[in-house]
Amino acid sequence: MRRADLPDHLTTGSFSVRASDKAGVTRSRTRAKDLLLVSRGIRVPAASDSSGAAALRAYTDLDDSSILVSLSAARIWNIPLPGNRSGDWRIHLARRRGFSFPRRANVAGHLLTFLPDETVEYDGVRVTSPARTWLDLAALLSVEDLVAAGDHLVCFHGPDFPIPKEALCTMEELSEIAGRHPGMRGVRTARAALELIRVGADSAPETRMRLALVNANLPEPVLNHTVRDDFGRPVLWPDAAYRNYRISLQYDGQHHGGAEQHLRDIERQERSLALGWLEVRISKHDLEGERPAVVHKVRRALQSRGWAPR
Repeated sequence: MRRADLPDHLTTGSFSVRASDKAGVTRSRTRAKDLLLVSRGIRVPAASDSSGAAALRAYTDLDDSSILVSLSAARIWNIPLPGNRSGDWRIHLARRRGFSFPRRANVAGHLLTFLPDETVEYDGVRVTSPARTWLDLAALLSVEDLVAAGDHLVCFHGPDFPIPKEALCTMEELSEIAGRHPGMRGVRTARAALELIRVGADSAPETRMRLALVNANLPEPVLNHTVRDDFGRPVLWPDAAYRNYRISLQYDGQHHGGAEQHLRDIERQERSLALGWLEVRISKHDLEGERPAVVHKVRRALQSRGWAPR
C-alpha cells in the first residue's frame, strides 16, 4: 500500500507530531519507515538534508514556550564559533522561568529570563534575537571570539560594494542589551568585547587579523573602505585599509585556492598598484602562534610607506 504524501511544509526539515496533527497527518503515518525519530515527538524525513532553522524547527514547535538559545541560536544566525565550541551539536533549548525545564535526548535545557524584543521568530523557529544570542555567548567565549561574533552581527556593506550587506543588529543594540543585564554571567566579557567590535569584518579571521595588529601596538586599520579610481568609481574593497599610507590588507581564505579566484587576486593586486596602493595579502598561517606573522608583514609595509612608531 502506497504511503500518503506528507504536506509540503513537513518535508523540508524536522517537524513535531504536534505540527503533523494540525496538518491532518495520521499517527500511523508518522511511524512510517521513511521518517526518522530523532527525539520524542519529533520526526525528520529520511531523505532530508536540511540544516539550520529547518533542521531545528520542530524543537520550538513542541509547545508555545520553547526557544532556541546559546550555541543553537548562534548557528541560526551563522555566528562564527571557535573550535572548542563548534563541536557542541546539542540542541540548546530554553523556556522562560516558571515553566518546566526542557528535558529530552540531545537537548541542553535552560530556564532563562527574557526581556521584550529578546526573542524573535526567524525562518519558522523561535530564537533569541541576534543581540541576546551574542550576550548569551559571552558566558562561553573568550573576548576575542566574542568580538568575532559581534563583528559578524554588525557587519554592514553599503551600496558601493559589489554585494551590499545588511547588519543583523547594531552596535547600539549590543551595548543596550549588555546594559539591560548587569548581573548576567559573562557580562564583563561582553563589555570588554564591545570596546573592540567594528563594522565591516566579513569573517572571524579578518577580526583576528585586526586584533593581532592592535595588540602589537600597530595602527588600527579601517574597515569598509572603498578605493576609487580617478573618475570616482569604486574599484577596490580591501578587507582592511590604512588610508593615509595607501595600504590595503586582504585576507586570503579557503575560497582563494581556486584557479579563477587566483587570477582575480592577481588582477586586484595589479589594479591596486596602478592606483598607488600597496596590497598585503594575509593567509591563515599568518594568524597563527603567539607572534603571528601578520604583525611583521604589516609593520614592514607601514614602514615602507613612511610610518614610524611613536
